[in-house]
Amino acid sequence: MDGNGRWAKQRGLKRTMGHERGAKVAEDVIQWASDLGIRYLTLYSFSTENWKRPKEEVSFLFSLMVRYLESRLNKIIRENVRVRFTGRIEELPQEVFDVCKRIEEKSKNNSKIDVILAVNYGGRREIVDAVNKIISKGIKEIDIKDISNNLYLPDVPDPELIIRTSGEIRISNFLLWQIAYSELYFTDTLWPDFTKDDLIKAIENYSNRERRFGSISSDEGSEK
Repeated sequence: MDGNGRWAKQRGLKRTMGHERGAKVAEDVIQWASDLGIRYLTLYSFSTENWKRPKEEVSFLFSLMVRYLESRLNKIIRENVRVRFTGRIEELPQEVFDVCKRIEEKSKNNSKIDVILAVNYGGRREIVDAVNKIISKGIKEIDIKDISNNLYLPDVPDPELIIRTSGEIRISNFLLWQIAYSELYFTDTLWPDFTKDDLIKAIENYSNRERRFGSISSDEGSEK
């Protein structure tokens, strides 16, 4: 969800205003995804690298997340949304951690869509944590399943589509293990300007691709 700061700068606003607008768009995207029948949606909310930002901005981001989650709890339950977190949330400020765990607990029986917020998340860190977890179990020879089964949320399927906004064309340490065969979609649209039409456009683009997972296409397979 990239481009909050640039969106604000273009309008002569404080970066915090961009984050406020970005949070509203995230809420809208959750609703649109749910309406479209998407079962899992992961939003990269705060990376392990985001701690490098000014302390005031980091504090604002956490207070914004807490405020949004608490004020939308009734809507989350009503809309049958399950909220989950991936990342080292135990390292977050106590108030933020407590809210995360409370939202997870209260929404755990919801089943229409799993909304996964990646908070204090880094793909490399997740893989290292998975390996250390495996080592602690006394396993000496590791295979692919061992890694997959020891990720932060092993029950969540690998993402089919990754959408990145604001013209950035890179992965930025997001779900590095899980996206081995995901389709990537990049758009110049800044996150605060992201609309339902943008989401549908990305999904339509994905729907027109053939996912081969290292195999050959059906057309190539039919050649004589």
